[in-house]
Amino acid sequence: MERVITEQILMDYQEYLYEEEKTAATIKKYICDLRKLAEYADGKEITKKLMVAYKEYLYEERQYKLTSINSFLVAANRLFEYLGWYGLRVKTYRIQKEAFMPERRDLSKKEYKKLVRTARQKGKKRLAAIIQTVCATGIRISELKHITVESLEKGVVEIYCKGKQRKVLLPGKLVKLLLRYCGETGIESGTVFRTKRGKAVDRSNVWKEMKALGAEVDVAEEKIFPHNLRHLFAKTFYEIDRDMAKLADMLGHSSIETTRIYVMTTREEHQRQLDLMGLI
Repeated sequence: MERVITEQILMDYQEYLYEEEKTAATIKKYICDLRKLAEYADGKEITKKLMVAYKEYLYEERQYKLTSINSFLVAANRLFEYLGWYGLRVKTYRIQKEAFMPERRDLSKKEYKKLVRTARQKGKKRLAAIIQTVCATGIRISELKHITVESLEKGVVEIYCKGKQRKVLLPGKLVKLLLRYCGETGIESGTVFRTKRGKAVDRSNVWKEMKALGAEVDVAEEKIFPHNLRHLFAKTFYEIDRDMAKLADMLGHSSIETTRIYVMTTREEHQRQLDLMGLI
């Protein structure tokens, strides 16, 4: 049988991913990545030679970052496993782990507070509350829907994400802040953060608002993105507790290696620590 990626194959694979309970975002990315491969193949049969050439094309001609190329290749390899085309799988690039967090992307506590203050000044109460909620709990933007009026009354929120369930304690000050926000906006039950139509906010809602806020503050644009708030929570918590396993549980990570990325220091901070050792 000729191995060609057709639209029907992609539709069937998408349905399979739904049945495997992959998130909507994951499914969308996989299908988008696979369309890139289908476009490159242009109706030709998928062979190992074509896949090796595709890998080189992504690096040399399209000049994607290695991390991006690896995500494209993983999507292709998983499709091949689904189809039984095992001989077509290609190796991903081996990337050495970075020792430092790029300073241009490291959001400081001072910059975080500036974002909150500016959002309030602009009358963006919901955005200010979202920024504080993510930074005070470490939850994902996609998990905001679990913050309900009922969970505020209990002081704890149960989150189900990526096939795992965990409980997240809500700081007392955050509970008071959100209850006040609910009172001001007339929210009496259900999810706290919702759109004008009553639906739970999603990542795109928050991302657009934060991007617009970036034009109003003196903070580098590449630092202003939702997930960076989660990183700031992780770094701040780890500086106090130094318990990587506990932090991994709080963030909902299956691997401590993933958590390690969240607590990387900048080169400047690492240099300061070395200088303070007093060994020279």
